[in-house]
Amino acid sequence: MLYHLFEHLNDTYNLPGSGVFQYISFRAAIALITSLIVSLLFGGKIINLIRNKQIGEQVRELGLKGEEAKKGTPTMGGLIILSSIIIPTLLFAQLDNIYVIILLVSTVWLGLIGFLDDYIKVYKKDKEGLAGRFKILGQVGLGVIVGLVMVFHSDIGIKNEKSNPEICEDCEIDERPIKIATEDGLFGDFDPNSSKTTIPFFKDNEFNYKKLTSWISDSAADYWWLLFIVSVIFIITAVSNGANLTDGLDGLATGTSAIIGATLAIFAYVSGNVVAADYLNIMFIPNVGEIVIFMSAFVGACVGFLWYNSFPAQVFMGDTGSLSLGGIIAVVAILVRKELLIPILCGVFLIENLSVVLQVGWFKYTKKKYGAGRRIFKMSPLHHHYQKLGYHESKIVTRFWIIGIMLAVLTVVTLKLR
Repeated sequence: MLYHLFEHLNDTYNLPGSGVFQYISFRAAIALITSLIVSLLFGGKIINLIRNKQIGEQVRELGLKGEEAKKGTPTMGGLIILSSIIIPTLLFAQLDNIYVIILLVSTVWLGLIGFLDDYIKVYKKDKEGLAGRFKILGQVGLGVIVGLVMVFHSDIGIKNEKSNPEICEDCEIDERPIKIATEDGLFGDFDPNSSKTTIPFFKDNEFNYKKLTSWISDSAADYWWLLFIVSVIFIITAVSNGANLTDGLDGLATGTSAIIGATLAIFAYVSGNVVAADYLNIMFIPNVGEIVIFMSAFVGACVGFLWYNSFPAQVFMGDTGSLSLGGIIAVVAILVRKELLIPILCGVFLIENLSVVLQVGWFKYTKKKYGAGRRIFKMSPLHHHYQKLGYHESKIVTRFWIIGIMLAVLTVVTLKLR
């Protein structure tokens, strides 16, 4: 809202200083600070409200050290995260930007699913929460919406030619929002509804989804978007559930999400800046830079929530927060066309997911073959395995953060490592 207000003041009255709101770096910094203020200022009040409503965590008896102390800790703290993301975005982002709209819808959509799950756990005293099939149905629904908008919305696309040396002979980085249609032809080769994405470690780092169907026939190539939507559904479901599984220790999912969010903000910035994209020889995505404002608020919300969620946690985010964090990460990766980097960037989420899949699969296989189930890990997800080995909760969380930082650096390096 403030972006549009100051844009009007600058265009109509040439108000001194109002033009600064045109710059992404300034609005991103303000969004980050505002997000921190919202989470720190209102976080305590929200926690007290939750505590007064007796919304406490229903801890399962898993035989883990310290689990008794967690009983009764306020949950649904994801409300702090969601408000700290949405408020700065509404204030400082370009609200008519399709990428911002998609992210706001995704945040609210998954937040409602997570809230419903937490509500059933707390008020209905059902530790299972919302039935898994309904969670999956909600995630699939969001995947269909995001996929269809990506495929058919005319404002979403890329500039066909990645590199154009003539652009950058005497130009400087300009962060101000741009229009897709310009008279100088800079975006004359704009490709709406592009089927291309980024593939890491290859010199020609583009992958075309049409290759997945073109081998069938030439006409089948036009239906690439069906497989694209399936992949979007899979990515959103996998990453949001991965974040949910990771949310088992104080600060683990929150800190990991902040690291991933900061990395995606970097990708959004360089992909949305014609000079940076040309220098790095990556696809230029017009107007995707607005995602930087959203992700700055995202990182600020995670860091602010850590104030209350670090060990020993004063509040848990619950599914209200974890499903939203994972879903946002997945959607942003898809929007900036870096979804094939998710296995690296979200490596912590991936290994947590895999640990559960391997544990359950191996147990069922050995039970069928030997009559008694066997386990790979002492407990899954993986962070509980290390708890069983006697590691302190804070040490596990810190080491997972370190791994997350290493994976984030490797992900950024893929911009030049080909």
